[in-house]
Amino acid sequence: MSWKASARHGVREAPGGFALVQELLNTRSAMSYGPDLLGTVEDAQWWVTDALATWSRTSGLPAPTLLLSATDLRSMRRLRSAFEQVVLAVANQEPPGALPPADVPVNLAPDAAGWVRVVPTGRGTRWLASALWAEALLAQQAGLWPRLKLCHNTVCRAAFFDTSRNNSGVWHDVSTCGNTANLRAFRERRRLLGHSEELEIGRGPEVH
Repeated sequence: MSWKASARHGVREAPGGFALVQELLNTRSAMSYGPDLLGTVEDAQWWVTDALATWSRTSGLPAPTLLLSATDLRSMRRLRSAFEQVVLAVANQEPPGALPPADVPVNLAPDAAGWVRVVPTGRGTRWLASALWAEALLAQQAGLWPRLKLCHNTVCRAAFFDTSRNNSGVWHDVSTCGNTANLRAFRERRRLLGHSEELEIGRGPEVH
């Protein structure tokens, strides 16, 4: 099993530390890509250890070792749901409503060159939430946030980074979810057309 959640979907990954947000979203079970990686403590532990090691290499910041419990899994699933709501709100796929507050601290630390960096802080899953919201803020400031999307196939909902020029992508994979949706729409049109023809036939000739 791959512990890289996004790799299971074969999607293009978001750049830099922003990929950590995409990773969390893609832990959810979807179609034939594997189980929910936040379903058991063992799976979640493997995933978070791998994800944070990758994030640390990419961001150049240290990441703590998180030892998860069953209570932590519930917190992480709530965090995943919160990010799903935010991503869908940006894409206007969900009606506007009250979004959950982040309620996490971060540190602002200047580096040796004088640039101020957003550094996650806290313990356990609070640190993870701090890192995720910090990456979301940085992605918004860089103009990258609107390109993180959830596949329009509601059975799939894989998180993908849209690299199209006009940011118009809606499927994580056109050859699978896109074609499936097109075929479904085609069959529905044929069904409706057939129903209309039956009504015309059943109406009989007009009498003048």
